[in-house]
Amino acid sequence: EKLSIILVTASNTWGLFLLVLLLGYGLVEVPRKYWNAAKKGHQLSFTYFQIAKLSTEKSEAEENLEDILDEIKKAAEAIRYNHPLHKHIDTIMTKCPEEFQDKVSKRTMDDYEDYGSNDIEMPTQRTLVKLHSKVIYAVMHERRTYFEWCKLLERAFELEDVEKNILNGDGYFKHTFQSTSKRSLFGSLYTPKIEWYWKTVFSPWVLRFVAIVLSIFSVAVIWSEVVFFNKNPILSLFAIFVNLAADNYSYFYIELASFLTIAYMSVCAYYPIFKIRVFNYYYLADHHQTDENSLLFSAILFCRLTPPLCLNFLGLIHLDSHITGDENMLETSFTAIMGRHMDVLPFMADGFYIYYPITVVVLCIATYFSLGSRCLGFLGFQQFIGEDEMTQDYTDEGREIVKREKRRRQRAEDGETRRREFFNRYGPNNGHGYSSGDYSSSENGRYSHNRESDNGTVKGTTKSYNDTRG
Repeated sequence: EKLSIILVTASNTWGLFLLVLLLGYGLVEVPRKYWNAAKKGHQLSFTYFQIAKLSTEKSEAEENLEDILDEIKKAAEAIRYNHPLHKHIDTIMTKCPEEFQDKVSKRTMDDYEDYGSNDIEMPTQRTLVKLHSKVIYAVMHERRTYFEWCKLLERAFELEDVEKNILNGDGYFKHTFQSTSKRSLFGSLYTPKIEWYWKTVFSPWVLRFVAIVLSIFSVAVIWSEVVFFNKNPILSLFAIFVNLAADNYSYFYIELASFLTIAYMSVCAYYPIFKIRVFNYYYLADHHQTDENSLLFSAILFCRLTPPLCLNFLGLIHLDSHITGDENMLETSFTAIMGRHMDVLPFMADGFYIYYPITVVVLCIATYFSLGSRCLGFLGFQQFIGEDEMTQDYTDEGREIVKREKRRRQRAEDGETRRREFFNRYGPNNGHGYSSGDYSSSENGRYSHNRESDNGTVKGTTKSYNDTRG
């Protein structure tokens, strides 16, 4: 009859273990994120570092996709439209890029080719299943790195514009590219002058103020985690606030204090989940590029963290009778269900659940001095660490990449401006019978097209698939 309670204990123990680890990181990184955001030079260097680091991953993803598309092309050439396994080829082809589908379909439907060629190895159904799984991951990974690349480039362009506008001091914000200066619904109010004052003057001070406020909250949480088990005198700050509100029968202030406390603890605990990468496979990506496996993995973490987070919060404000030892206190409904393990396993109540949260201090100190990043950097993993030589090399490389991309994009934008002027003067066609947005086949046999991100700001990026590579 105690089996369900033991299972609850195991779940909460594992959840508390994860909670303290994530809190130790989030309590330091959340305030530091806003403090570093106020330092434009630091943000720009960090963006350069990320771009250089992502460029390698992006190239590997593109090469991997080309290799897999080459395998698919060979399989499609071996399995013609009258073969029993052709339906599986059609399923695989639906996961490939459209221009690749068009090119392969023209070859496989050629009636003049020899279908009985013996030099082509006939794939099996198991091979096609593996190929299907590989192309799904390759396309997803290539698309995901592409959108991350576009987002980082936009971020670098914006930060460079901010630095240039700080130096010019004319009071009007000027964008390098016209596409980034498009106005939103409040464009009439957010004028270039207001934008200049906000991004160059007020924004850094607002971010510093937010960072200081969040740092005070973090110190309060850390102090309360260390001393919340002390019953007399009460040292937990959040328990003091709730008791003062209760003595004055201020139900609103009890709700406000509870809401702010658990909200900030949730932000700090959940923030690392949006940053961590497990084997570079399980992680959350922007622009709806997160795969279903990563979503399920993150959802499991959220579900496991919620009950121990609530139990820990009740302990901080001394509303858990198992911690306060007050038998006459009215127990909360949540503690009555999820806190029953304290009665069955007293060593968990008197040991692990009391003293383990103290380790959050050690984790916060390690995060503050970036000990984890330094260890990963020592093992060969690229990490952004201050004045490190490898960090400087990656930063310089990223700066050169941004310069190259800026020149390419400037040429594309100038060409688009000239075409627009030509269309306005002579009509919708450019004299060759096709518009600027059509697909074009170049002389070297490559097919290129324009890809645009969800926010409509990244244009002109060319993706090419070679005839020989698929």
